[in-house]
Amino acid sequence: MAKTATKTRDASRAAARKSAAPAGKGVGQVQSLDRALSILERLAEADGMTLTDLAQSVGLAPSTTHRLLTTLLQRRFAAFDEEYGVWVIGVGAFNVGNAFLRNRRIVTLGRPVMRRLMEDVGETVNLAVEDQNELVYVTQFESHAPMRAFFRPGRRAPMHASAVGKAMLAEMDEATVADLLHRKGMPRFTDKTLIDPAALRAELARVRERGWAVDDEEHTVGMRCVAATIHNEHAEVIAGVSLSGPSVRVTETRLGELGARVVKAANEITEQIGGVVPYNRRREGAVRG
Repeated sequence: MAKTATKTRDASRAAARKSAAPAGKGVGQVQSLDRALSILERLAEADGMTLTDLAQSVGLAPSTTHRLLTTLLQRRFAAFDEEYGVWVIGVGAFNVGNAFLRNRRIVTLGRPVMRRLMEDVGETVNLAVEDQNELVYVTQFESHAPMRAFFRPGRRAPMHASAVGKAMLAEMDEATVADLLHRKGMPRFTDKTLIDPAALRAELARVRERGWAVDDEEHTVGMRCVAATIHNEHAEVIAGVSLSGPSVRVTETRLGELGARVVKAANEITEQIGGVVPYNRRREGAVRG
């Protein structure tokens, strides 16, 4: 038994130190992904498993399990416990799962607030997060009006030509904004799209002053959008809530009123998730038009 345990630990240590084999292509690549996910699921269920036990549990040869584990180890999705000679789930898996829980918490706690805003104003309400220098819409309450805005969950949008994007950019430092614009550019979508960095910086200054941002037909002709940011416990921006509708209903004269409503909704969601509303958003008059 002692020799067997020693061999298992030695094999596991060897697997932990090996470089991952290059991924295959096509079907083989998908199969490898499926096998790696099976290993992660099994590790998540256990407090630690030897290489032999893990390979038997997922129905793979020890050599194949070695190869997949070393790739997971390099990405920190798996870890090897030297003391006990077992494989355990890694911090990378925690980071991914924690991100899902964080976003789901925003969605779960934010939807009642979004529903009230949609019903009060009669326009579509969206919640979006930033991903790879773009916006991703994660949930929506669609207006009941015949003519209305619609953003499919999962749809991506540019930061510089969207209300949520500009609201989030306004809370970033100058260097971060400059780097983002350099990476993504400022493509034109309509005649009103801001494609000059100086004009965008001036607009972001106005956003910071009043606490909300506007997409004034900058992405889609005939549609306006008003947005404000949601914050975590450190008062850092993590998402944004927006109200979108046809410009014939979301008129320029209503922007101040709608901006105040959106800020109120964003602050409520921030408080629901245990976040901290930034000081400038709590000042009297911060949401004026």
